[in-house]
Amino acid sequence: MPRDHPQSAERLGPAAGAPDRPAPDGARRVPDAARPVPQAARPALDAARPAPDAAEAPFLELLARGAPAEAYEQPVLLARAEGLPAERVAALERAKLLALRVRSEMEGRRRREAELSALFETAHDLAGLRDLDAVLRAIVQRARSLLGTDVAYLSLNDPARGDTYMRVTEGSVAARFQQLRLGMGEGLGGLVAQTARPYVTDDYFRDGRFQHTRSIDSGVRDEGLVAIVGVPLTLGDHVIGVLFAADRRSRVFEREQIALLGSFAALAAAAIDTANLLAETRSALAGLERANEIIQDRSAVIERASDVHDRLAELVLRGGGVHDVAAAVSEVLDGTVEFTEAPAAPAEALESSRAEGHAVRHGDSWTAAVAAGDELLGALVLRGHPDLDPVDQRTLERAAMVTSLLLLARRSAAEAEQRVRGELLDDLLDARDRDIRLLRERATRLSADLDATHAVLAARLEGGTADADQEADARRRLWAAASHLAATRQGLAAARDGGTVLLLPLAPGDTATGLARRTARELGTAVHEPVTVGASAPVGQLLARPDTVATAYAEARRCLDTLRLLGRCGDGSAAEDFGFLGLLLAGERDIAGFVGRTIGRVVAYDDRRGTELLRTLDAYFACGMSPARTKDELHVHVNTVAQRLDRVGRLLGDDWQSPARALEIQLALRLHRLSGITPPPAQP
Repeated sequence: MPRDHPQSAERLGPAAGAPDRPAPDGARRVPDAARPVPQAARPALDAARPAPDAAEAPFLELLARGAPAEAYEQPVLLARAEGLPAERVAALERAKLLALRVRSEMEGRRRREAELSALFETAHDLAGLRDLDAVLRAIVQRARSLLGTDVAYLSLNDPARGDTYMRVTEGSVAARFQQLRLGMGEGLGGLVAQTARPYVTDDYFRDGRFQHTRSIDSGVRDEGLVAIVGVPLTLGDHVIGVLFAADRRSRVFEREQIALLGSFAALAAAAIDTANLLAETRSALAGLERANEIIQDRSAVIERASDVHDRLAELVLRGGGVHDVAAAVSEVLDGTVEFTEAPAAPAEALESSRAEGHAVRHGDSWTAAVAAGDELLGALVLRGHPDLDPVDQRTLERAAMVTSLLLLARRSAAEAEQRVRGELLDDLLDARDRDIRLLRERATRLSADLDATHAVLAARLEGGTADADQEADARRRLWAAASHLAATRQGLAAARDGGTVLLLPLAPGDTATGLARRTARELGTAVHEPVTVGASAPVGQLLARPDTVATAYAEARRCLDTLRLLGRCGDGSAAEDFGFLGLLLAGERDIAGFVGRTIGRVVAYDDRRGTELLRTLDAYFACGMSPARTKDELHVHVNTVAQRLDRVGRLLGDDWQSPARALEIQLALRLHRLSGITPPPAQP
C-alpha cells in the first residue's frame, strides 16, 4: 500500500539556492525560483493573493479531489516563485501541514472503513457458512489485500498426525511451500502455537528466536519470503492453527496491522468451530429425512432443555426433593429417570461418568453420576431413551448437578438437626438441664412432644469388623440412619455406648415390641447390616422425674443384651417380652423394673384405693387358683373374690391367668414380698 510522508513536504527548500530534484515523471527539476508555475495551480494562487487569510483554499480543493501528497507542495512552490510576502508563504506552509494531517486522517479513516467492511463481509460469510474452504479463502484474501502483503496463508493443526499443514494460501507461487507440513513447535508457526501470541519477524532467516528446520526453511526460501507475521487461531485455550501474512522484502508490520490480522484469525477460528459444530449436527441428524424436521427436532430439544432448566430452578426455590428433580427430567426427556444410590447403580458406568464428568451410556440406559468432590452420592439413570443427543445429555448432566446440590443441602440441614436432636436426648439422659420450660421449647422446635408416651430403644450393629475405620464408618451410618428415622417419627436420637439410642413416640395401639422390631428392620435395611434393637416398656411424662429417660434406656440396654445372649442378633424386642427371663439373662438384675412391669398396676391400685388385690392374688395362687379355697383363706365371700379377680384382670389384661403370665405374676408377687421393693409407677 502507498504510504504518505507529510515530512517530505517540509524537506522542500526555498526557491533561492535550492538544489535540483527529480520531477515525478523522472525528468530533472529546475530550480524553484526559475520554475514556471503550472497552469492548473495558477487559479488557486490567484484566489489566494487578495486574502492572506484564505491560505487554506488551494489545499481544500486538493483535499476535495483527493490529490496525492506530492501535489500539496505546489501552492507553496508557486507562492515562492511569484515572490509573495514571507507571511503569505508561511501561512501556506501552515495550511499545507494541516491539509496533509487532514489527508492522513482521512486516509486512516478510509483504511479503517475498508478493514471494518472486510471484517463485516467475513462475518457475513461466516453467518451464512456453507463451505468452510470458501470462507477461509476469503479471510486469507482479505487479510492479504488490507495488509498489502505479497503472500497470506493459514495453517491448521492435525492432531492425528501430530503436525500442522497448509490449509489455504494466497499469493504463493512455490508448490513445495503450498504443500508444507510442519512438526509441532517448529518454525515461526510453532512459536506462535506454543505462546498463543502473535509473532513478527522482519527477516525470517536471521531470526534465531524460533527453531529453524531444513524443510521449513527450504519452503520459505522457495517462496522468497523475508518478513512474516503470524497470529494464533484459538478455540478456548487451545491453538488450532496460525494465520500468516508475509512479504518478499524486509518490512516492519505496524500494531494496527497485527491487530487486524488477529481479528481475521478470530473469525477464521469461529468459522472452523462453526463448521465443526455443523458437521457434528449433520452427523447426529443424518438419519432424519428432511432439513425442516431436523430444525424442528433441534428446536424441540432446546425448548425441552430450557423447560427443564426453569423447572429445576423452580424446584430448588420451593424446596423440592431428589425425586421431584427426577420426575421433572423424566417428563422433559420423554423417558424414565430415577435416582439410584451409589451401590445400586452400574459400577462401571458410574465410575466412568464421575471420571469424565458427563453422562455415559450403559446398554439402553444413560447414567449421570451425582457426586460432590470425590464422594459419590448416587446416580441419575435414564431408561427408555437409548438415543440421547448432546443437548438432552447436558440436560441429564445438569439435573445430576442439581441433585447433588440438593443432597448436600439436605445433608447439611439433616446433620444440623441430628446434632440438635442428639443434644436434647443427651440432656434428657444425663439430666444436665432440668429447666423444664427450656426442654419443652427445644422439643417443640424439633416437633417432639415430651408429654406423649414414648419407648426408649437401644440399637447396635452386629456386623463387626477388625478394621477400626470401617467400624467407625458403620457406626456413623447407623447414627445417621437412626437420626433420619427419629426426624421422620418426631423423635430423638443420639450416639451412645458404641451404638445408638432412640426416643420414639408410640402411636395409638402400637406396642414397644412392634416398634423395636420395625426399627431393627428399617435400620438394618438402611445400613445394609444386621441391627439389634432393645426397647424399654412404654414411658410417659418424660419430664416428671430427672431419671425417667435414663432408667428406660438402662432397661432397653438390658433387653438388647438379652437378645444378643439368646442369639437373636438383628431382631428387635421389648423388655416386657422376656418377663423373668430378662432378670436371669441380663447383666444387671432390675428387680424393681420387673415387678413394676408385671404387677405395678395392681400395687398402685392398692396404694390409691386401700384395697387388697395383691393379698387376694397371693392367696389365689397359693390355693391352686381356686376361688372357693381362696375365699376360705381370706375369710370373705366368694363373690368378693370374684370381684377382686375381675379387677385384677382389668388391670393386668385378659391373659393374666395364662401359664406364662401366671408364672411371671407369681414370681413378681414373691419378689415384691421378699424384697419389699416399691415398684416404679406403672404406665397407663
